[in-house]
Amino acid sequence: MRCLVLGTGLLAAVSAFAEDVPGSHDLEFLPRFPGTQIVRFAEAAEQERTYPQGAVRRISGRLRYEREVQVQGRYVSLTYELPRTHSAGEVFTAAREAMQAQGAELLYWCQERECGPSNLWANAVFGQSILYGSDEQQAYVLMRLAEPRQDSLLALYSITRGNRRAYLHVEWLGADGPLGDLRPTPATLLRQLRDSGELRLPGQTEPSEPWAVLLARSLNLDSTLRVSLAGSQAAAWRQALIDKRVRAARLELGDAETPGLRISLLR
Repeated sequence: MRCLVLGTGLLAAVSAFAEDVPGSHDLEFLPRFPGTQIVRFAEAAEQERTYPQGAVRRISGRLRYEREVQVQGRYVSLTYELPRTHSAGEVFTAAREAMQAQGAELLYWCQERECGPSNLWANAVFGQSILYGSDEQQAYVLMRLAEPRQDSLLALYSITRGNRRAYLHVEWLGADGPLGDLRPTPATLLRQLRDSGELRLPGQTEPSEPWAVLLARSLNLDSTLRVSLAGSQAAAWRQALIDKRVRAARLELGDAETPGLRISLLR
């Protein structure tokens, strides 16, 4: 009988752990990874946040970002504790890919030490000490959501702590007004191209100076890559990139029927 009582008590403890913190809820557009629990939750009708678009550093006692996005509006923050059967990287990738499948645009994406020290992300950026872990087991992405949520940002940060517990931190902020023109970093575009094999830019039909500069910088981060350009203005894009010092031999032309511009990696 005593064993039964102990077993029942253990089951109750496990059940209690599996429950989300009171008052919390998922974001309706972000699928929850199976087996995760919400351990931290906050929301506000009005909040101002600054999201990094570059590695986080502390210089002369002040927090520094290479680039940043400042936005104010409705705010929701969730921290999920992840099941021991799945890595933080796996859950992070599932969340990122789910949002990309919905048309979200990646503005910044870093992994491991290139993000900067984890303690700065945990304490200075997100204000959640629970997110402090190994610099080599972290990942961060900032993305702009697709219509009808195009004026909102989603930040994802995953980390594995020294005790092997892993977390996915999520922040959504719906801006009070239009976000305007936000562009990815060159390194983010290159990472996306290498990861998925292509970049889909449906809004970039005709070449523009800012995007020609951005894409040229991205492609020239790795001068060994060869790509195919598809879209009705692919030839014009090819010339624009050549004008920005991308070697012509690296640029081929693809299907002219593709909406906007698609850049595909040639293996």
